[in-house]
Amino acid sequence: MVNLCKTIEASRWFHASIIAIIILAGIVIGLETYPGVAAKYGTTLHILDQIILWIFVVEIVIKMVSRAPQPWTYFKDGWNVFDFTIVAICFLPINAEYVAVLRLARILRVLRLVTVLPQLQLLVGALIRSIPSMGYVSLLLGLLFYVYGVTGTILFGQNDPIHFGSLQTSMLTLFQLVTLEGWVEIMNTQTLGADKFGYEGQEHLIKEVSRWPVTSPVYFISFILLGTMVMLNLFIGVIMNGMQETQMEQQEQQLRQLQNSVSSESLTEELSELTDQMDQLRQRLEALKKRIQSD
Repeated sequence: MVNLCKTIEASRWFHASIIAIIILAGIVIGLETYPGVAAKYGTTLHILDQIILWIFVVEIVIKMVSRAPQPWTYFKDGWNVFDFTIVAICFLPINAEYVAVLRLARILRVLRLVTVLPQLQLLVGALIRSIPSMGYVSLLLGLLFYVYGVTGTILFGQNDPIHFGSLQTSMLTLFQLVTLEGWVEIMNTQTLGADKFGYEGQEHLIKEVSRWPVTSPVYFISFILLGTMVMLNLFIGVIMNGMQETQMEQQEQQLRQLQNSVSSESLTEELSELTDQMDQLRQRLEALKKRIQSD
């Protein structure tokens, strides 16, 4: 039974089947979001969902049995823990008022594609490894937002209260600038004055008209260059570095596993040769014993 489970787990068709089932699970959840489809085929979709869930249970059982006599080693792999948690959540007794939570748990099963595709595992591992460095980059980006937010509030707050009326409003506007959405219009409001551009029909909101023909372009262009170009490249650089480290770690693990397998194979061969030698020696001793007895 254990050998059969090991053979099934190592087979390519089993791996491909699980990928297909995960994709099917995502399609079923997606179809349930359409009221017409859910009303017409709700029973069929529910049956499919239950079949998919029990297939995942069988997959977990096969993987645990293949690790006998130590099935708990299944949980030493973080990806296996992730799979087990998602499946276990779907079996929780959830009341009707919390059915949305159950649906969210079911859609999480689509994320199991990460656990069965090594390429996605590499990307996720790189992102997780990059979190500490990304935290420092985010802190630097936050300082940049704060400095430009305070500056924008002081310079443009009276002229453009909608975008720079307060610090939090300025920070939100800066986030919009980073996305490169409508930054030219916001800049023109400060360059030409709110009474000339951007506040047509809303002049009563203007506290004091001011024009910054030089300061405004410098402010916006410098922030976009720093916030979008430089910071984006920093994030990309951090993620690429994390990906390289993850690739090196995976290669080291594969090399270690190969060395272990080679060492175990060589040990098996040596034991086999030693057993053969012992058998030959035993046969010689028996032959010698018979010769002595005959003499």
